Amino acid sequence: MICAVTLKDLNKIHQINRDELGYDYPLDKSLNQLRKILNDPNHHFLALYQNDFDHKILGYVHAEIYEEIYADPSLNVLALAVSSDSQKSGIGTQLMGWLEDQALKNGLTNIRLNSGMSRTAAHNFYEHIGYKHIKDQKKFLKILLYEVDCKIKPNT
Repeated sequence: MICAVTLKDLNKIHQINRDELGYDYPLDKSLNQLRKILNDPNHHFLALYQNDFDHKILGYVHAEIYEEIYADPSLNVLALAVSSDSQKSGIGTQLMGWLEDQALKNGLTNIRLNSGMSRTAAHNFYEHIGYKHIKDQKKFLKILLYEVDCKIKPNT
């Protein structure tokens, strides 16, 4: 069943991010991010899939409203992840269906997503549920700030 995400779900989402998506982001920072996202329900759409028997979290989807000057607003999928032992069981399809319903309820006419070039199984999945490959692109990143442990001496 598809459910709302709460802070108590963080450990399992963190594990799925690490194991399925390869993002080993620190748990404390993940908690801070999840708090911000949950406090912004008009911009972020977040849901998880739990099995009906023991309520084990098997996957989740996260999207945000994406606005540009040159196109109508849409949803941008930031993450769709299903535990590897639960893939190919319809969970991803259900989560994306939920997201499509949310888009329509909010007057959005399309959903966009990016998927790494090597994730061919994911590409096949998206095409299977009706998404079209429209563009290849490269991702660029510039790190603007490094975290440094420093101690500031008080003025004496």
